[in-house]
Amino acid sequence: MEAVITFSEVSVVIGSVTLLDRLNLTLGPGQPTVVIGPNGSGKTTLLRAAMGLVTPDRGSISGVAKHRAIMFQHPVMLRRSVAANLDYALKAAGVSRAGRQARLGELLALVGLADLAGRPARRLSGGERQRLALARALARDPDVLFLDEPTASLDPAATKAFEDLIRTIAARQIKVVMATHDLGEARRLAGDVVLLHRGRLVEAGAAPQFFEAPRTDDARRFLAGELLL
Repeated sequence: MEAVITFSEVSVVIGSVTLLDRLNLTLGPGQPTVVIGPNGSGKTTLLRAAMGLVTPDRGSISGVAKHRAIMFQHPVMLRRSVAANLDYALKAAGVSRAGRQARLGELLALVGLADLAGRPARRLSGGERQRLALARALARDPDVLFLDEPTASLDPAATKAFEDLIRTIAARQIKVVMATHDLGEARRLAGDVVLLHRGRLVEAGAAPQFFEAPRTDDARRFLAGELLL
C-alpha cells in the first residue's frame, strides 16, 4: 500500500541540539501509529515535521496525504463559545458559510459537545477542552491527524472517552499518528508503534510484535521500565 508519509534521512537541529537524527520512517495507512519514547526523544518534533511546521535541516519528507491537521498537547481556547471556537476553525479551513452550520453540528455531535455549544470554551473541563480541540482539528477534514499527547493531563474517564473518539476517527479512514508517554495507551490504540530515543529511531513495527517480541535491546529495556540513557 502507498505510504501516507515517508521520512528519508531527516534531521532537525536547533542550535547544538539534534531533535531528529537521520530518521528513516514510513507511516502507512490503516490503524493508528503511536509514537513513544522518553521525554526529549523527538516525538513532538516528528509530528511537527510531518505536519510541515518544522523544516528538516537534512533529508526530506514526502507522502500522498494532502490534508493534514494537528492537535497540540495544550491547545488554546478562544474567548468564545464552544460553537464559535469550532466555527472559527471551519472558516479558517475554507468551509463556506452555508456549509459551516451543518458541519459544526456534525462535529459537535461526534465529540459529544452538542449540549455545550453555547458554553464559553474556557469554562469546559479538561476532557471537554481536548474534545473541542479535536473537533477543531477535524474541521480541516484531514487525511492524517497528528495528536501530541492529547490525554496527558486527563483523568481515566476522560482518557477513555478520548481514546474511544480516536477509534471512531480511525474507523473513518483517517490516519491517526499520536505521541504518548503512556505505554498502556499505546497498547490499547496502536496498530503500529514507533520508538524514538534522542531523535533516533530505535524500533518500528506492528504493535503485537513490538510489545510481545521487541527486536532491539533498547526496546526491551524501555518496555521493562528501564531508563534509556
